[in-house]
Amino acid sequence: LNMSSKDEITVEDIEKSLKGMSFDHPEWPMAKVRSAFIDYFCNTRGHKFWPSSPCVPHDDPTLLFANAGMNQYKPLFLGTADPSLEISKLKRACNTQKCIRAGGKHNDLDDVGKDVYHHTFFEMMGNWSFGDYFKEEAIEWAWTALIEVYGLEEERLYATYFGGNEQTPPDEEARDIWLKYLPASRVLPFDAKDNFWEMGATGPCGPCVEIHYDRIGNRDASKLVNADLPDVIEIWNNVFIQYNREMDGSLRKLPAQHVDTGMGFERLTSILQGKDSNYDTDIFAPIFEAIRLVTGARKYEGKVGKDDVGYVDMAYRVVADHVRTLTFAIADGAVPSNDGRGYVLRRVLRRAVRYGRQNLGAKLGFFSKLVPTLVEHMKDAFPEIQRKKEFVISVIKEEEESFSRTLDKGLAKFEEMCQTSNDAVFKGSDAHFLYTSMGFPMDLTELMCEEKNMKLDVEGFNAKMEEEKELSAKARKAKMSGGSGKEMVLEAEQTAALISRGVETTNDEQKYVWEKDLDTEITACFIGRNETEDKTGFKDSISKADGAVGVIVKATNFYAEQGGQIYDTGTIKCSTGTLRVDGVQVFGGYVLHLGTIVSGTISVGSTATCSVDYERRRPIASNHTMTHVLNFALRDVLIGKEGMGNEEGPSIDQKGSLVDDEKLRFDFSWGKPVSQSELAKIEEVCNAQIASSLEVKTYVAPLDDAKQISSLRAVFGEKYPDPVRVVSICNTPVEEILTKPKEEIWKNYSIEFCGGTHLSNTSDASALVILSEEGIAKGIRRITAVSQDRAKEARNLARSFAVRVKDVEGLEGSELEVEVKKLKVELSTLPISCVAKGDIEVVIDGMIKRVKEYKAMIMKEKVKGAEEACKAEVEKAKEDGKSRCCVRYDFGVDGKTAQKILKSVAKDIAVMLITSDEGQGKYGAFASAPKNSDVDCKEWVEATFKDIGGKGGGKKQNATRMVEGCESIGKAVEEARK
Repeated sequence: LNMSSKDEITVEDIEKSLKGMSFDHPEWPMAKVRSAFIDYFCNTRGHKFWPSSPCVPHDDPTLLFANAGMNQYKPLFLGTADPSLEISKLKRACNTQKCIRAGGKHNDLDDVGKDVYHHTFFEMMGNWSFGDYFKEEAIEWAWTALIEVYGLEEERLYATYFGGNEQTPPDEEARDIWLKYLPASRVLPFDAKDNFWEMGATGPCGPCVEIHYDRIGNRDASKLVNADLPDVIEIWNNVFIQYNREMDGSLRKLPAQHVDTGMGFERLTSILQGKDSNYDTDIFAPIFEAIRLVTGARKYEGKVGKDDVGYVDMAYRVVADHVRTLTFAIADGAVPSNDGRGYVLRRVLRRAVRYGRQNLGAKLGFFSKLVPTLVEHMKDAFPEIQRKKEFVISVIKEEEESFSRTLDKGLAKFEEMCQTSNDAVFKGSDAHFLYTSMGFPMDLTELMCEEKNMKLDVEGFNAKMEEEKELSAKARKAKMSGGSGKEMVLEAEQTAALISRGVETTNDEQKYVWEKDLDTEITACFIGRNETEDKTGFKDSISKADGAVGVIVKATNFYAEQGGQIYDTGTIKCSTGTLRVDGVQVFGGYVLHLGTIVSGTISVGSTATCSVDYERRRPIASNHTMTHVLNFALRDVLIGKEGMGNEEGPSIDQKGSLVDDEKLRFDFSWGKPVSQSELAKIEEVCNAQIASSLEVKTYVAPLDDAKQISSLRAVFGEKYPDPVRVVSICNTPVEEILTKPKEEIWKNYSIEFCGGTHLSNTSDASALVILSEEGIAKGIRRITAVSQDRAKEARNLARSFAVRVKDVEGLEGSELEVEVKKLKVELSTLPISCVAKGDIEVVIDGMIKRVKEYKAMIMKEKVKGAEEACKAEVEKAKEDGKSRCCVRYDFGVDGKTAQKILKSVAKDIAVMLITSDEGQGKYGAFASAPKNSDVDCKEWVEATFKDIGGKGGGKKQNATRMVEGCESIGKAVEEARK
C-alpha cells in the first residue's frame, strides 16, 4: 500500500499489507537468539528456566518498573523470600526478562530516538546464581556462550572491571579471571559509574564486569570502550552482588554472594544479524513498516543527528520503542495516570504522539493502530500481550485522544513562555513545567527551542528534576521509619543474623484460630536497623526506654500485614513485661511484632502469651470475606458466568485491595464507570450471598490442582506458594470441588487463593453496602464498601435521610429553596449506599428544578414590577422636564436583567436603576442613557458614589456600580436624585 498522511488507514489495511511479508533474519532470527541462550544455560549449565516477571512490579513499591532481570529475585538477595514459595528454593535460574527504563534512577526515556541503541522497553537475557556459583563460573560461562554458542569473534571482545575507589577496593579477582581469556590490553578498569552496579538508591549492589563488542574489528578499540559510541557497545553485564547499599549511603557485606547477569537481547541480535543498529533488526522491522503505513511517512533510513532532516528517523525510533513500552506495561497491569508509574507511562505516550504528529505527519489515533502489529510479532515469546490486546488498544486510544485536547494548550503555553524568556534562553523551570504538567519531554522542548533559535537552560531543568528526587528520597526515608525515626525492617543482614543464632522462622499457623491466646517463646528482640553496635539491631532484652521495638516469637497467632489485609493488634505478655503490639510485618518467614513496651522488660528466651484483639479482627475478617464476594459479584454482573475464564473477552482483574476494620476497598480493571443499575445488581448479588448463609471453607491444595477450578480467581502478578490455601464461599468442601474442578456450577461461587483471615459463614457479615465507585486511573475502577455494623449504620442513615427528603418535598417556595440547599450539601458526604444516594439525588434534583422554576417566576414578577416602576418614574420625570431619573426597586443584582429593563425604559431620558439583593448582602446601580442625551452616565454614577465607594465602571451611555452591604443604599438614591 502506498498511502499518504491524508488517507485514513485502518488496522485491517496494515494487517493486509504486512501479510505474507517476511522480516526474519535467515541465520539468526530473533526467536533463535532467545532460545539459544535459554537452551545453553538450562540444558548445559543446570539452570532452571524461571519466566519473566511482569514489567510492572506489583509486589515491590520501591520500583516503578522492572528495570533489570534481577528485580524479581530481590527477596533472595535480601534474604526475605517467603520460604513457602517455590522461588525461595532457587539456586540457579535463567530467562529473558521484560524491562522498562523510563523513570526513577534508571531512566533512558530522553535518550531514545537520539541514537540507534537506547530503548525504554527491552529484553534482558540473564543467568543467576543465588549463593551457588560465583565469579569464576560466571565469567567462564559467559565467554563460552559468546564464542561457542553465538560464534562471536573473540578479537572483537573487551572486558571491564571495577577499578576501585576510596570506599571500595578494586575487583582484582574478576580482573585475573578475565586475563585467562583476553590479553591485558583488553581487560580495562573503570570507576563505579560504569562498573559498580546498583539497583536503586538502596538495596543489593556490587562490582561488575561488562563485556563490550567492537562492531568494526581489526583494530585496538580499548580507548573507545564506554565512550558512548554505537560502534563499541556493551552487550553483557555480570554483576557480583556482595553488598547492600544502606539509607545513609554506606555499603554492608551481604551474608551470601550472588551472581546477576544481563545481556541486551536487542544489542546481541543486531550483532548476530550484522546490523549497525538495534533498530535495523527483525525486532523492529515490522513495526517500522506499520508506522510507515499508518503515517504516510517516507521509509526508515536509520539516520541520526543533522543527517536526519526533520528528525523523521528519530521519530520512527521513538514511536516504535514507546509502543513496545506501553503495550507491555499496560498488559502487565499499569495504566497512564497522574502519579507514579502511571505518570511515567503518560509521558511516554505523549512523547510518542508528539513525535508522530509533528515529525511523521500522523493523524490523531495513529498510535493505537500499531498495537496489533507488535502483538502479532511478539506474542509467541510473551502470550500475555495477545490476551490483553483489546484492552491495551482501548487504553492507548483513549489516552491519545485525551492528549490531543491538551496538545494545543501546551504549544500555546510554550509560545507564551518564549515571550517572557530573556536573552534567547528558555528557562529550565519553564521546561520543567512543560515536562511535568503538559507531558512535553525535555528533548522535544529543546527541539522547539532550536526552531526559534533559542537555547534551553538544561542545567536549570536538571536542577528542578534533582529537587524533585531529593523530596522523594526524604519522603521514602520518613515512610520507612514509620514515624519512629528508625528502620523497623528486617533485611539480608538481619535475617542472616537470626539464622546464625539458630532462630527458626515463625510458625504462624495459629493466625487462623479465633478467641484463643497462644503461649510461646521470645526468640529475638529488635530495636531497628543500625541501632546496635553490630548494626543488626538485635538485643537480648528491651524496655520502654528503647522506644519503638519489635519482637519475634517461636509461634504466633497474630496476622501479619499482607495480601491487602491490615495486621492484627493486641499484646504479648511475659512475667517481666508487656509489649503493646501496634503492627505486625513478615520478613523471610520471620514475623515481627512491632510496638512499644508498656511495662517492665522483655528478654530473649522468656515464655510469653500472645493475645490478639479479636474484636478488632472481627470486622477485618468480615470485610475480607466480603471483598471475595464483591469480586464474584462484579464478574457475575458485568461479564456474566459465560464470560468467566474467556481470555479473549472482557475481563475484570483485581488491581489492588485494602481490608481494615472500617471498610474494604477493591480496585479492578474495567474500561468505563459502573452504572447505577449495575451497582444496584452487584450490591444485590452480594447481599443474596450473605442471606444464603454460605459457609466459608479453606483448604491447602497442590497449586496445579487448584488452578484447574473453573471459577478460580487469582491476583495478577501475585506469587503463590505450592501448596496453596484455597478459600471458597460455598457449602461444598474444597476437597470435593477438586475432584470435579471443571464443572460449571462453581461459577456460582467465589473461589480464590488467599492467606487472609475470614468469617466462617457469610451471614456473619450481616450486610454489604457499596459507599462509592470511582475511576482512579485509565481503565481502573475502585469500589469502597462496608459490612456488619457499618453497613447497618449506612442503611439506617439512608432510610432516615430519605424520610427527611420526603418531608422537604412537601415544602414550597423559599422554604423549599433553603432546605434543598442543606440536603444537597449533606448528601455529598453522607456515608450511605451510592445506589441509595443516586436515587435520592434524583429526588433532590427534581426539587432543585422546582426551586429554579419558582425563582424564575418570582424574578419574572419582579422584573415586571421594576419595568412598571421605571416607566412611571420616567413619565413623571418627563412631565417635570427632567433629563434623568433614579428608580429604586429590588429584584437582585443581575446585570443582564437590569440592562434588559433599562433598554425598554431609557429611550427618552437617562435612568439609574438601584436594586439590592439582601441574600448576597450587596446592591447595584445600573445607569443608561439614550444616544442623544446630554447626561454622562459614567460621571453620574461616579458623583453618586463619590463618598460611598464600591466597584464598577462604564462610559457615557452605560455605567454600573456594585457595593458590598446595603446600609448606604438610601444615601445612594438620594445622591442620584440630586
